[in-house]
Amino acid sequence: MGNKHSSPVVPPHSREQRIGVDTNNDYTAPVSRISLRYHKSQASLLKSISSHDTLSYEKPSAPPQNYHPNIAHSISPTLSNSAYTPLTPSGSRQDAEARAYSAFLKSFPEYQSTWILDTLRRTDFARLDRIGETYVDYMGGAQHPESLVRVHSAFLTETVMGNTHSVSNSSKLSTRYADEARDAVLSFFRAPPGYTVVFTANATAALKLVGEAYPFKSNSGYILGADSHNSVHGIREYASRRGAEVHYIPSTSTGGFVLSTAKNILSQHRPQNTSSLFALTGLSNITNAKNPLSIIGFASSLGYHTLLDAAALAPSSVISLSETPVDAMVVSFYKMFGYPTGVGALIVKESFLDILERPWFSGGTVDVVQVPGSIFTRTSTLHEQFEDGTINFMTLPAVTDGLRFLSAYLPFLPLRLSCLTHYLITSLSRLRHDSAGTPVVKILSKLPSRRLKSVGEQGDSGSTISLIFLSAREMTPNSFIEHVAVSRNISLRTGCMCNPGGAASLLGIQSQMERLYPGVTLKDFERVVGRELGVVRISLGLASNFQDVWKIVMFASSLADSRTRQALWDTWTNVPIGQAM
Repeated sequence: MGNKHSSPVVPPHSREQRIGVDTNNDYTAPVSRISLRYHKSQASLLKSISSHDTLSYEKPSAPPQNYHPNIAHSISPTLSNSAYTPLTPSGSRQDAEARAYSAFLKSFPEYQSTWILDTLRRTDFARLDRIGETYVDYMGGAQHPESLVRVHSAFLTETVMGNTHSVSNSSKLSTRYADEARDAVLSFFRAPPGYTVVFTANATAALKLVGEAYPFKSNSGYILGADSHNSVHGIREYASRRGAEVHYIPSTSTGGFVLSTAKNILSQHRPQNTSSLFALTGLSNITNAKNPLSIIGFASSLGYHTLLDAAALAPSSVISLSETPVDAMVVSFYKMFGYPTGVGALIVKESFLDILERPWFSGGTVDVVQVPGSIFTRTSTLHEQFEDGTINFMTLPAVTDGLRFLSAYLPFLPLRLSCLTHYLITSLSRLRHDSAGTPVVKILSKLPSRRLKSVGEQGDSGSTISLIFLSAREMTPNSFIEHVAVSRNISLRTGCMCNPGGAASLLGIQSQMERLYPGVTLKDFERVVGRELGVVRISLGLASNFQDVWKIVMFASSLADSRTRQALWDTWTNVPIGQAM
């Protein structure tokens, strides 16, 4: 028999703890702290203001010249528990960074509207400054808010949870929290009726779930962009083995695609009395190109089923499934708010799940199994048919809390990242080698076409900068840049980011890509190209501030100095192979 259960569930324990609050104290919570009492309405996912009835959005005055962005003691003790506590200047500092910050605020006065994220940096992400790590790999994974971990840890110490495939009190409680997490996901992405959530290990597992079960046939097709993650490319294996055709939408030199070209390819291969799948990358993890979600509606009108890879898009963009009713969308929660890892989701129309043909069954997905024999009946609950084995029920309450946490700050994030990204692009582009006067870096990724000016606006690109470093004559090896970054406590990323199509477009090596052969290795490819493959990727996120981008600029500036660069090179050439790589 199967292990399906059906019984009423008990109400959850009260969870009135607050993110960012020591629950043993009774003091008033500042504005950056969030109520965790559950409500089903989308409005409840907005930040609670604790005892503060109103917020002042009056523009704060510009800081004096002598400013250091992360000196916590520069905050007046009388303001330490106030709602409005932006990072303030330290009267004892007057250095290059302080002057740069003052100049930054003059150029980007709208940045001050995002002061609430400074409060967040000082509380939930204080470890970044305490440890001294400059983290600029948010595309690889977000940093976890410390309060989210504390709240979840406290919850686990006071709660008895059991396997959801049972009817015990602990199992009913786990099921209740799993259902609550599904509701929170649907609410966060503004899903209309008819959607459900399948919990997976990550976005890749969700994509695999679709790929292996989609009813590809000999006369159907799979359409995708060249600038996509390998997990999206991988679906072509399922399509090809079932005889379907695979068609690529070419990437521009800075990633993404030309909308008219994409529409032409979709129209040329439109479904003819069969099932065909169109997979869209919402935001490229290497080129920074944000593709227009409007093409989903166009593809649907031609008869395609649609799949949205939102793993890179969801952490900093508002996604409304009511406005963009894609058939299926995938996300990884650690990319959105850092914790927990190992949990992703397929947010999907129930009607789309109905057409999928799962190639097997497992524990948790069936009601009855004949043994020996060949008869089995899948569970009647649709999402359970696609959740193999036991879901990660112990961490799902943290997903619910994480979504509420992110919803409080998401409106401010695009504006903040727009300011920081524009400043970083401009500053890096101005750097020149002291000896030859040539550029220190070459930015390859898509640049934002406009600068955001107010809270709530959405950008036309992300906050990722992919670049290569240049010596006076040629490209500097990425492994050298990575070595120096590690020595400076900078967490960035080098390589092709599991996006070979996007990387090939940025590096201009599409012709070499076409000449690859079965069994080729990365080293073989690099020998053909004549250099290390990949880019240096700098990506900003929820906890990023001016100090982070300033340190990146100073890091790059040091490589403009010939003596400093040579000393670093000499050190690198003596590092044992494999260290700091």
